[in-house]
Amino acid sequence: MTTPLIDPDELAAQLASDAPPVVLDVRYRLDAPDGREAYRAGHVPGAVYVSLDDELAAHGEPEEGRHPLPSPAAFQASARRWGLDDDRAVVVYDDWNSFAAARAWWMLADAGVDVRVLDGGWRAWRDAGLPLETGTAAPEPGNITLAAGRLPRLDIDQAAALAGEGVLLDVRAPERFRGEVEPIDPAAGHIPGARNAPTTGNLGPDGRFLPAATLRERYADLVGTGAGAPETADPTIGVYCGSGVTASHAALALTLAGLRPALYPGSWSQWSNTPGRPIATGDEPGTGRLD
Repeated sequence: MTTPLIDPDELAAQLASDAPPVVLDVRYRLDAPDGREAYRAGHVPGAVYVSLDDELAAHGEPEEGRHPLPSPAAFQASARRWGLDDDRAVVVYDDWNSFAAARAWWMLADAGVDVRVLDGGWRAWRDAGLPLETGTAAPEPGNITLAAGRLPRLDIDQAAALAGEGVLLDVRAPERFRGEVEPIDPAAGHIPGARNAPTTGNLGPDGRFLPAATLRERYADLVGTGAGAPETADPTIGVYCGSGVTASHAALALTLAGLRPALYPGSWSQWSNTPGRPIATGDEPGTGRLD
């Protein structure tokens, strides 16, 4: 399997080749959701700015969650605006530990695009001393045709069932999983039966993903692939977070670990806004947790 990651030097070499990838800058942080100003101040040469809130999410009703996926037509229109063509590879990055970039990666991979994430993001590019560009790129419109549905996903009922029948990972911080705090959504806690595996544990101090073998070891016991598991074990693994963004980051980490996770895009923001859905708090006995 071709790794879904690319390092700065490899990206720089590809940009200097006869077939450079389209580079997308998904600059976004919780304290600065609109990354246009930071993007204009400096970005990977030729990179096109992508708005997570406006182009990688729709604006719907609360029961759809805070970052519901856009319609296929809207997403294809955005991809063409970014200059994507059917025969060009794509690289995505951000300045937020690849959380926003992973959202773009999941959506593009799900639609059949050859896409990779710049490991370490904007920080890694700068630390490598590679060229920067300022201003705003204006690409020629592309002709790409997207076809969503390549990657597993869960709706709210499937997530509820998986929590009891398979493995559903809640990748938020432990205190939010336990229901001790909830700064955004209307209720605190987690989906009953879910297991906690905070996404931040997938990264090293440099903001890059841990090696694949380390990620496999991290998840092994929690998802049933550790020592003592049947050799034929192929657990169904779902991931969710607050609004479906950092869950994409967990999906990327699990993919690097050699697993095939299913994303629940609605995540806790949809679950907690849907009347009648049960809510669990604390650490449920027997479910396990990764710190």
